[in-house]
Amino acid sequence: MKIKEFGVEQWMNNYEDTARFNLGETCVSPLSLHDLLKLVDVDEDIFVQKIVNKRLTYGDILGNVELKQNIARLFQTPLEPEQIITTHGAIGANDLVLRSIVDPGDEVIVVAPTYQQVQSIPEALGATVKVLHLKPAQNYLPDIDELGQLVNPKTKLIILNNPNNPSGSLIPQVLLQDIVEIAQEVNAYIMCDEVYRFLTQAEQYSSSIVDLYKRGIATGSMSKVFSLAGLRLGWIVTRDSQIMTDIHNHRDYNTISSGVLNEMIANVALGHADKIIQRNRKIVLKNLVVLDNWVNDQAHISWVKPQAGTTALLHYDFRINSEMFCGQLFRQKGVLLVPGAEFGIEHAVRIGYAFETAELKKGLEKISEFIMENKSIL
Repeated sequence: MKIKEFGVEQWMNNYEDTARFNLGETCVSPLSLHDLLKLVDVDEDIFVQKIVNKRLTYGDILGNVELKQNIARLFQTPLEPEQIITTHGAIGANDLVLRSIVDPGDEVIVVAPTYQQVQSIPEALGATVKVLHLKPAQNYLPDIDELGQLVNPKTKLIILNNPNNPSGSLIPQVLLQDIVEIAQEVNAYIMCDEVYRFLTQAEQYSSSIVDLYKRGIATGSMSKVFSLAGLRLGWIVTRDSQIMTDIHNHRDYNTISSGVLNEMIANVALGHADKIIQRNRKIVLKNLVVLDNWVNDQAHISWVKPQAGTTALLHYDFRINSEMFCGQLFRQKGVLLVPGAEFGIEHAVRIGYAFETAELKKGLEKISEFIMENKSIL
């Protein structure tokens, strides 16, 4: 199966290890195991003994039951453990869902810009992919009328990303319900990549597609919201028993089980999810003020201020394309941003803002210097 080069991941692979200021980072400031145990008030000596004495056999094939019970608490809709399965990160979750649902000739609708994986895999599987474009003028939210025009009886799957990467937009519940109504008309599945859910500016519950639709499928992970990307642990949640059976069948071929140590650590974290979310929302809110103030001082940069997540799109009015802009910025100042071209957008860049505040401030200073020194040729 041939598939497009994964633009954003290739860009990050090429630059992030040598960046002086990694403003392409999308995770909230990562936790060490020591940091995690201290934050959630778990005795480190006792837990470490459990880790070092754990026999490293396969884990529960469908995922640790206690862990899945903790995942279920992230949703308003009551869920049973069999409606949840653990995966190799959200990237593994998305891949499993798509390979389990999409057949050659199917019609799939996907929002864009978004994480390229959820568009490129259906295309590679032979589906007809229709793009629902998210526009700055509409705050990067889906146009319900446009979605209605794209949907037809052949539509098998609608793919959302909420909160959105790269724009940071957040689909409100009323709009999600409108999308569900359209999907119900043609009996389509809705898959929603929800890896940034809970990282909202307002202190509110962020509705999951699983809360609203029986044929909804949510994917998530420990990476963004819970600052534990190194666990490489994610999940799929759905109340549709048939699609879960299909996912099980595919998972046997590429996962078997998630790592037992990864699930042990994730279980501790999700057992105290509120503490981690509180810590991470505080970081996001603090850094968003820094970024907002900087954008407001820039004559050549504009944005739709993000409503959730850890990323934003910065639009600029220079002639230079985004790959050249980011490449020159990296070479001159050591600052890593992701070109909008990797998301199908030009004259824009993606910035992450949920890591250490000092690094964000210094990186923004370097971008300002770069613009001042080069604006005559940009």
